[in-house]
Amino acid sequence: MKTSMTCLLALVGVALVTAAQAAGPDDAKGLWMTAERDAVIRFAPCADAPAALCGTIVWDKDAGTPASTCNVRIAQLGRYADDAWRDGWVFDPRENKKYKGAVRAKGDELRIRAFVGVEVLGQTEQLQRVAVLPPKPVCEPGS
Repeated sequence: MKTSMTCLLALVGVALVTAAQAAGPDDAKGLWMTAERDAVIRFAPCADAPAALCGTIVWDKDAGTPASTCNVRIAQLGRYADDAWRDGWVFDPRENKKYKGAVRAKGDELRIRAFVGVEVLGQTEQLQRVAVLPPKPVCEPGS
């Protein structure tokens, strides 16, 4: 009896730790630096659809130049399910193309998956959480 109780307590402990580490819909919200360190994207509820999640470029190393992607919305995802934001699109401003998309956050890492057709055939970009925007050049609202 003592061994089975110890095993049960260990399993409950593992379940609680796993639940505490599981990602939720709010984990994707915040500022995220691209792997190339050339842009920061803010993920937040969409102004025009508060239940959805939108990603907008809020800092671009090319701000103020013709190559700037300041204030470009790069993602709009309608619902959170199965550990990811889904049912929407992601936009690649380098190629000027929209794709189906999924966004997953875990800790200080965010993965944006862009795909045509099925998710398994897509490509993933990995971003890192940042607490503040880098210094200049900063995107101006509406620029």
